[in-house]
Amino acid sequence: MPPFPFFLLLLAISLHFRFLPGEAATFTVLNSCAYTVWPGILSNAGVSPLSTTGFSLQNGESKTITTPSGWGGRFWGRTLCAANASTGLFVCQTGDCGSSDLTCSSGAAPPATLAEFTLDGSGGLDFFDVSLVDGYNLPMVVSPHGGGGPNCSVTGCFVDLNEACPTDLRVASEEGTMACKSACGAFNSPEYCCSGAYGTPDKCKPSSYSEVFKKACPTAYSYAYDDKTSTFTCSGSPDYTITFCPSPATSQKASTPSTGQGQQSSTDEIMNSSMVYEGALDDSSSPSTFLPSQFIAGSIAVLTAVYGLWQMT
Repeated sequence: MPPFPFFLLLLAISLHFRFLPGEAATFTVLNSCAYTVWPGILSNAGVSPLSTTGFSLQNGESKTITTPSGWGGRFWGRTLCAANASTGLFVCQTGDCGSSDLTCSSGAAPPATLAEFTLDGSGGLDFFDVSLVDGYNLPMVVSPHGGGGPNCSVTGCFVDLNEACPTDLRVASEEGTMACKSACGAFNSPEYCCSGAYGTPDKCKPSSYSEVFKKACPTAYSYAYDDKTSTFTCSGSPDYTITFCPSPATSQKASTPSTGQGQQSSTDEIMNSSMVYEGALDDSSSPSTFLPSQFIAGSIAVLTAVYGLWQMT
């Protein structure tokens, strides 16, 4: 019997690793606002929290965060934060996560601009969007780097919507409007919240309020079923930059030129805004989770196949 063909073993193992889920992604969070922003991060239900879930960024500062393969969750910016004078608890006037601390264990209180991600989702693609479904508190843009695909491009909202916010949606402060509610948040009615009898895409349509958001921020989600122009995808495990108060030049930094359209109808069924809000996808589109037991089983199968080839020689 000839010597054991170790080159075949190495080849088989390399092929096995080739089909593991995508690599970890790096997120760079950059504050280009003239004021301090306190980013918050929340992982989807069933997904482990990241090493940091909240921090502060002065003007021009950035922070880099590494997420594991298959991660899903959201980023947002908190503004006008300080320790309460009487209680000492940390409170933000917009985007507060209720933790009374710098870190977050729950989501942003509306209104807040959200950047939502599902990495290594259906077909191995990353899905992402910037959502105004819960309202708006500051400009935010997501820029992928190193990925590919016709829909792998910058998305978000460059505009200060607080200045253009309809009067009945405004959240006022002593200095002016500090946030802009969604129509759902302001009126809590089914036709604006896409609930009850309006809980399907054919029943829930854009409102005059959501159209204000859409006109200002064409690639951001303006209401719950705004999928066709607002859901973006990338292959190739790109990294991402999330910029608060971006300059228009940021739109030129995408890895692929924007098509101006989100993923089309096949993606509409895979992901809409409620997916990231609730952290739940159906089985066909949930982020891939590669367990140690799967790796062990795959390795045993590889070794068995190579040993069989050796026996046949």
